[in-house]
Amino acid sequence: MSGMENKTYDLLIIGGGINGCGIARDASGRGLSVCLVEKNDLASGTSSKSSKLIHGGLRYLEYGEFRLVREALKERETLMRIAPHLVSPLRIVLPHHKGLRPKWMLRLGLFIYDHLGGGRTLPGTSVVDLHTGSPKGVLKPEFKAGFEFSDCRVDDARLVVMNALGAQNRGAEILTRSKCTALTHKDNIWQAEISEHPGGKTRTVKARTLVNASGIRVDEMVELALGQEVPDHLRLVKGSHIVTKRLYPGRQLYMFQNPDGRIIFAIPYEQDFTLIGTTDAPYKLSDGPIEISDAETDYLIGAANDYFSAPISRDDIVWSYAGVRPLYDNKKGNASAVTRDYVFDIRCETTPPVLSIFGGKITTYRELSEHALRKMEKYFPGLGQDWTASKPLPGGDLAVGFEDFVKLQAQKYPFLAPEHLLRLCRAYGTRIDIWLEGAKAAKDMGQNFGGTLTEREAKYLVKHEWAKTAEDILWRRTKCGLHMSKAERDGFRDWF
Repeated sequence: MSGMENKTYDLLIIGGGINGCGIARDASGRGLSVCLVEKNDLASGTSSKSSKLIHGGLRYLEYGEFRLVREALKERETLMRIAPHLVSPLRIVLPHHKGLRPKWMLRLGLFIYDHLGGGRTLPGTSVVDLHTGSPKGVLKPEFKAGFEFSDCRVDDARLVVMNALGAQNRGAEILTRSKCTALTHKDNIWQAEISEHPGGKTRTVKARTLVNASGIRVDEMVELALGQEVPDHLRLVKGSHIVTKRLYPGRQLYMFQNPDGRIIFAIPYEQDFTLIGTTDAPYKLSDGPIEISDAETDYLIGAANDYFSAPISRDDIVWSYAGVRPLYDNKKGNASAVTRDYVFDIRCETTPPVLSIFGGKITTYRELSEHALRKMEKYFPGLGQDWTASKPLPGGDLAVGFEDFVKLQAQKYPFLAPEHLLRLCRAYGTRIDIWLEGAKAAKDMGQNFGGTLTEREAKYLVKHEWAKTAEDILWRRTKCGLHMSKAERDGFRDWF
């Protein structure tokens, strides 16, 4: 600890979500010394509450956000390349609804979507008959035709952790369960009071610049740094999701238009489930706990029941979650129309530099990180070149395609059931060998807690991935909690 207290970092990053961890990795790879602090767990806020998609944002075309969509489509290609274990292609079925957007509009939007991002590896749009093949019988009979196009899925929480690992591998200090409680400056150096919990130890971290990536608390952190009130830049929008048992066969995602203009996704999730979301509900920090409301639950059920031939009810919901998106307020009345683009704010008039980040999307986090480093260039002359588009994230250095990689692991670890092995390959990629090396039989995995979670994996997550509570493992490092009974989850908590 004394080493940390005596050191002056180039960057102190506050916030362990996707933006904070992405910037930490990028900056460390350019030779900057970095300390990242997160008051809870990595990805414990908005970054683990997404729709789990890497996508261009087809509906943003309606709002004229062509640059945002183009950049997101380019990033989709980049992330498939640098994180092939975490990011995988899927096909999206968009049924034509006679009462809503006309066919020509959908066709035109998808034509633009197919061609806007430049070079692409995913198949383009096709017309689909909803009464044959995989979609047969899934939707109500009145939905006869639609379109099918490509995007990608992602494990959002693991994407954050892999960026944090990538930063740590290049020398960054990652402090979780550590809250920044005070910010002062002396001799043009930030001095941050960092309070650990549990334990309550306090340390001082010194840094030349501050990166405020604290999500929905970004305005609060600006005020802590400047010691004065600042104009409210944020528009907080809550997005909620429900998870049901698997509602239909096939691996296609469905994209449903609603009469209010919003879009709802029904997404195959974790092999056995269907994820339905999301909502756009205004949120204030004074509203209390971030959780799905009855009105949002009814909205999502209603949207699904407008399309699916087999109706769902509250009894079908096995899990739900809600996150608040800290969007930059562009003064649009409709929450769906608020820009998903990001905005930077740099202050350096009366304090050492502080860069605050408003908004952003998980799809474009890497590009946001590069952009942030370019903004810092004047404070660090000779800063290295952009590099993150060509270097795989930890676990992403597969020498073969993902399916072939899984086959190779099946030969090495034949005692693992196929679904178990697939989950581990998706979660860890080539890092699977760090903790499976030497395992020859199921007994080598230690205690089996249920839902394919074993003692060997849990111990690895504590040692190498900052897992400090049972919930960190059950719901973020893995989604095993979804596959376990209440008794199994309680048993794991007791062991932990």
